[in-house]
Amino acid sequence: MTAPRRPARLEHRLTRPTASLAELDAAIALVLEHDLASLAVSPWLVRAAARRLARSPIRVATLIGFPHGGGVAAVKAFEASKALEDGATQLDFVLNAGALVSGDEMVVLNDMLAVVEMAHSGLAVAGLIVQTGALDEELIRRACRLAARAGVDSVVTSCGDDPAAATAQQAGLLRRVVGDQLEVTAAGEFTDLSEVMAAVAAGVDRVSASFSPDLAAAATAWLHESAARARPSLADLGAAVG
Repeated sequence: MTAPRRPARLEHRLTRPTASLAELDAAIALVLEHDLASLAVSPWLVRAAARRLARSPIRVATLIGFPHGGGVAAVKAFEASKALEDGATQLDFVLNAGALVSGDEMVVLNDMLAVVEMAHSGLAVAGLIVQTGALDEELIRRACRLAARAGVDSVVTSCGDDPAAATAQQAGLLRRVVGDQLEVTAAGEFTDLSEVMAAVAAGVDRVSASFSPDLAAAATAWLHESAARARPSLADLGAAVG
């Protein structure tokens, strides 16, 4: 019997090029107030974020090879090592889509391994940003197969700049492709609770967005209510045992 997937979690993103330390303070306050799962920041903000979140279970995530993924594996590995040194516990790296389109799967695989092995050596998780909106389904399937071979922990729809409706569709495709092998993160521009609900309905493990305080509060409350409704009662457990 397959274990039920745990409830979806929320990740707040602060990865705009102009994101400031003042905005980081606001982001820290938001993730702590609403007990979000993770905070994704640009590499230069990792050290400050990790210091502020050191006594919480919230993951500090950052982006490797952002935004195009075309850097060589050695550079991505160095980025990953620096992020770990600064305190990151989640490394999301961008797929080398050019190598994938070119059919050079060994380059793609070695690129993935460079980051995954570095992440796992530092007890961090590694996510592959697939950029699904730019690829056809066959290429997405190839990327996911290689990700599984490389030991990637999760696949991510995009760098977070896709509209919510497209993100939910892309997340559903990733879930169908990877099944229960890997976690799926829907990263997009979510501005409304109904959009978050659509992504969760697509089967994601994590919703990643630049959450407003109101949306973070609404989404957190809805996820808690959904988890409570899905939790079996004592009567149900007794009936199952009987």
